[in-house]
Amino acid sequence: MFVFLLDIFNVRIMHTTSILSFIEGDTFETTSSFIKSLAHPLRIKMLNYIGLNQPVNVKSIYNELKMDQPIASQHLRILKDNQMVTYKRKGKEIYYSLHLK
Repeated sequence: MFVFLLDIFNVRIMHTTSILSFIEGDTFETTSSFIKSLAHPLRIKMLNYIGLNQPVNVKSIYNELKMDQPIASQHLRILKDNQMVTYKRKGKEIYYSLHLK
């Protein structure tokens, strides 16, 4: 198993892919996408905030980081798509945590 480990603000995020994906070349695209998802300062701030306060309500993310809700949602989608965060819905509220598996 290929493991990509990144340590941000002492919070570890692991990204794994199977060896079969590595042989097929999918890992390069997956790893590139993973790294690109960290290319924006707001996403790094979001990961830090989530890691220090998890689980975090989406409203507290955009209120604490002083950003508009649509912008926060767009960045959270990128983090979800790259399996950096997980979420749980409780009624109408969504709570985010770091994906540590």
